[in-house]
Amino acid sequence: MTDNSIHFRDFDVAEFLQEYWQKKPLLIRSPWASWSNPVEPDELAGLACEPGVESRLITQTDPDWELEHGPLPEDRFERQGKAPWTLLVQAVDHHIPSVATLLNCFRFVPNWRVDDVMVSYAVDGGGVGAHFDHYDVFLVQGLGTRRWELGGLCDENSELLPHSNLLLLDDFQPTDEWILEEGDILYVPPRFAHRGTAIGNDCMTYSIGFRAPSRAELIESWAEDLADKLLDEDRYTDPQLAEQDNPGEIAQESITQLHGMITETMFDQSSFMRWFGQYSTTPKNPDIDWRPETSVEADDIRQGLEQRTALIRNPASRFSFIRETPSSILLFVDGQCFSCSGEDALFAKRVCAEARLTVASDASQPTLQLIAELMSQGSVAFDQ
Repeated sequence: MTDNSIHFRDFDVAEFLQEYWQKKPLLIRSPWASWSNPVEPDELAGLACEPGVESRLITQTDPDWELEHGPLPEDRFERQGKAPWTLLVQAVDHHIPSVATLLNCFRFVPNWRVDDVMVSYAVDGGGVGAHFDHYDVFLVQGLGTRRWELGGLCDENSELLPHSNLLLLDDFQPTDEWILEEGDILYVPPRFAHRGTAIGNDCMTYSIGFRAPSRAELIESWAEDLADKLLDEDRYTDPQLAEQDNPGEIAQESITQLHGMITETMFDQSSFMRWFGQYSTTPKNPDIDWRPETSVEADDIRQGLEQRTALIRNPASRFSFIRETPSSILLFVDGQCFSCSGEDALFAKRVCAEARLTVASDASQPTLQLIAELMSQGSVAFDQ
């Protein structure tokens, strides 16, 4: 259920995107209409103990750092010493609806760019050290107080501390410092050095991160998908082969043909469009399974809608669409592609934009069928 009290007040999205997005950091003092911490520390600790949940416990024993991966034993925190420590739990929005609601405020960034909400809990002095990320992040102070220090831009040549699992900067020179209270937000663009340190106990921060695929990642994944679909008999041929002065030369004509075999395949934008839609919506946590025991039919959907039951999205599911023609779109949900036009295209756009929506019971048959398919694959469900 969406909490309508969680939304921004007096925040100029257009100005932010033009002046700050991927350009420079921004401190946003409590922009919420109202603020309450979405998850309690004990609930976060319990989540870190569950299998299938990505969590880390970082302890600073000056000057060293210790990293422990979850799931953590239930008595782990009772055995924690006096050294400053931080608990990090990834994709909390996939497990706790109140945390997922936070994302509604940041939907001015396209769905496909959203990664997840990582939540950290730290005792006094706790943090993860000075580091930089390759993606944008909004750091929302949920509980307690944290000092944030920002430095300059970093790159692959920035020297790191000798720790194989924690990519911490060796020489961090802060240029700005802010104290964040509950409800405050710090936006940090990619590659800016930053360090957060808890001031007092019970410090919780919500890190809303965004995906930024690398060129290497895109080429590798796209080429792998293409290769799986190509026929083995599709090979280089040279029926007009002429004798060469030197057999060791690779002729320019051969290079042109070989290069063309690759580029004419990889430059097919229509194929790339479908691949990327499916690639970018592949679930991060497929184990969060909402699939019903039996497949759902269009008649089942109509009956549910007649009872005025709203539809809700699985918080672990990913929804995006691409305009194929002026009157049709391709809907991508959890790695699956659905061709939509007319009324079902209108529904597809709504389900991409709204985490909870009501649909009329007299919806068209294609719309009912689309909802049934989404429900059968566990991407949506009736709100109970």
